[in-house]
Amino acid sequence: MDTFSHALWGRGLFGYGGHPRMALFFGAMPDLFSFGILIVMRILSGDVQFGNSPVINTIPDWVYINYDITHSFVSAFICIGIVYQYRKDLAFSMLGWPFHILLDFPFHSKEFFPTKLFWPITDFSFDGIPWSKPEIWFPNLAGIILLFIYRKYKC
Repeated sequence: MDTFSHALWGRGLFGYGGHPRMALFFGAMPDLFSFGILIVMRILSGDVQFGNSPVINTIPDWVYINYDITHSFVSAFICIGIVYQYRKDLAFSMLGWPFHILLDFPFHSKEFFPTKLFWPITDFSFDGIPWSKPEIWFPNLAGIILLFIYRKYKC
């Protein structure tokens, strides 16, 4: 799933509990801490290429490590559990993080950053349908629109 959609899903589902910006952030955070850092580094170095996904062999190893950490229910729920002990209101907004993982799991192929749900316990991943396909992209967009219409009139 694209980062912007993740952010909107996080905001739409978990942003009504008092921290809408945090829900927006945590919806996108797993991608920001892997690909986002890479993009910023490439922009600063003048080596930026917009458009298609980067070629696999040009992606540094640390991006894979960050991706596995931030796209794992294990790390997400450990962090949310710690925050919950001190800030229950903020922990609710953080649920955009595991929802991000839930959306990525079926929509990443094994060829390009498969989502390892329970890393580091297991490297299990699913060979999903890429989110860029129209049969995934358009229902995603429709879901976001319906969610925000619902939130506008119900909350």
